[in-house]
Amino acid sequence: MGALDRIRRRLAGARPPARTAPAPAPPPATPAEEARLWGVLREDPNDVQSFHALADVVRRRAEEGHRGGDPRRAADDAVWALAEELAHSGRAWYPLIELGRLSLHDDREQALKRLATAADRDPAGTALATAVRMLREEGRPADAVGLGVGHWRPREHEVEVGRQLVLAALESGRPSDARRTLDSLASNPDTAKVAAARTELQPLIDQAERSRSTGPPSGQIPVVDVRERSRFRNR
Repeated sequence: MGALDRIRRRLAGARPPARTAPAPAPPPATPAEEARLWGVLREDPNDVQSFHALADVVRRRAEEGHRGGDPRRAADDAVWALAEELAHSGRAWYPLIELGRLSLHDDREQALKRLATAADRDPAGTALATAVRMLREEGRPADAVGLGVGHWRPREHEVEVGRQLVLAALESGRPSDARRTLDSLASNPDTAKVAAARTELQPLIDQAERSRSTGPPSGQIPVVDVRERSRFRNR
C-alpha cells in the first residue's frame, strides 16, 4: 500500500463506507416554507442549512420550468441569482462563497475576489475556513493556500482555518508549508483544538515529508489527497 493510500485510509477509516440507497427526493416546499426560508436568510444570510434548502427550491423550479438547452445550467443560474441577492448584505459571506464556487472554473480571478471579500466580512474565520475547504473540494488546493496567505490570522481565527490550510498545503505537494502552518497554529488560544489538530495533522505531514524525501519513481513531487467528503452541492 502506498503512502497516499495509507493517508486516505487514516482519514477515511479502515473500512470502506457501507453502500446505502439514495435518499428519496424531499417533497416540494410549500409557499409558506419558502417564505420562511427567505425570512431566515434575510435575517442571517450565512445560515448554511437554510441557504441550501432554499437553493433546492429554486434549483428544482428552474429545472422543471426549463425548456431546451441545459437544465443544470438553468438551475445553477437560479442559485446564482439567489446568492447574488443575499450577498448584497454587508454581513453576508456564505452567499459569496457560493458565487465563488459557481464561477470558479469560468472566471477564477473573480471567484477568488469573491472569496477574499467573504473572508474579510467574517472576523471569526468561519468564512475563510469554508472558502479554503470549498477550493480544496473543487481541486484548487494551491488557490486555497494563496487565499490563506493573505487572510489567515492564527491568533484570532478559529482553529479550523489552520487545519484546512495544512490539508491544502499537503494536497499541493508542499509539506514544508504544511509544517510551518501547523507551527503557526500553536499561537491560537484554543489550546485543546490546537492539540487535536496537531494529533491529526502531524502524522500526515511526517508521511508527506518521508514520501518527498524518497521521491516517486516518476520523479514528480508527491501530492497528497486528503480531501474530505464535500458539503457543497454538485453543480
